[in-house]
Amino acid sequence: MKKRVSPMASLFFISALAAASSQSPFEDNFSIMWSENHFKTSEDGNTWFLSLDKETGCGFQTKQRYRFGWFSMKLKLVGGDSAGVVTAYYMCSENGAGPERDELDFEFLGNRTGQPYLIQTNVYKNGVGGREMRHMLWFDPTEEFHSYSILWNDHQIVFFVDRVPIRVFKNNGEKNDFFPNEKPMYLFSSIWNADDWATRGGLEKTDWKKAPFVSSYKDFSVDGCQWEDLYPACVSTTTKKWWDQYQAWHLTDSQKMDFAWVQRNLVIYDYCKDTDRYPKLPAECSLSPWG
Repeated sequence: MKKRVSPMASLFFISALAAASSQSPFEDNFSIMWSENHFKTSEDGNTWFLSLDKETGCGFQTKQRYRFGWFSMKLKLVGGDSAGVVTAYYMCSENGAGPERDELDFEFLGNRTGQPYLIQTNVYKNGVGGREMRHMLWFDPTEEFHSYSILWNDHQIVFFVDRVPIRVFKNNGEKNDFFPNEKPMYLFSSIWNADDWATRGGLEKTDWKKAPFVSSYKDFSVDGCQWEDLYPACVSTTTKKWWDQYQAWHLTDSQKMDFAWVQRNLVIYDYCKDTDRYPKLPAECSLSPWG
């Protein structure tokens, strides 16, 4: 894939540098959700490891909530035979899977050795999801670290892989039941067993002889509006931040070219094209990602 530099990409780069320069230890940003003995760090504390065995997985979450911004992490996924294993990297308005939650999901679906990983994204509003897309990746995500990022403002949600937009989820500018824009969210990551559905619809089961399965993380960066009770500054948009300005409300021309390439070559499933599942397509499916 030919790399191009756009004004938006430059803004992303500047933001990433600023965030990287102020990175702090894991415990300053995150709390472990469960199974602390399945969490490790490198000697310098800059790389974090979550492991899954037959007993349990592990997960962590940010201590802060955010409403809108740019959120990014570098991940290296479980190598080898990872069938049935899901590494999740997502934002959610609640600590648990509550019935009224808003959520933005990256889920990395493991596979048998030699077969490609699939990446699944989903969007929830008020507990309603069912907005899955699945993509192949253009690289092996187990060999080295790659960045996975979410741009979230009141106009669009964009899922990025190494600064390439793979999914665009637009708002229609009206009160609706599909675009999450009211509730602040934590950022989470976890590794867990999902061999009842994750690989070939549950046909491929987790091979526990290969455990532990380990996913790796580093370079968390956030440039967002941190929610503070009782009077949060981000209760309404201000356009003071780059991620809330006009240029971030749409894809740039070069991003559109990358996005078109992804659409042509890497999309495995799109709920907006699944008329068996949705004889009447959801309202958001009529919104163009190009505008």
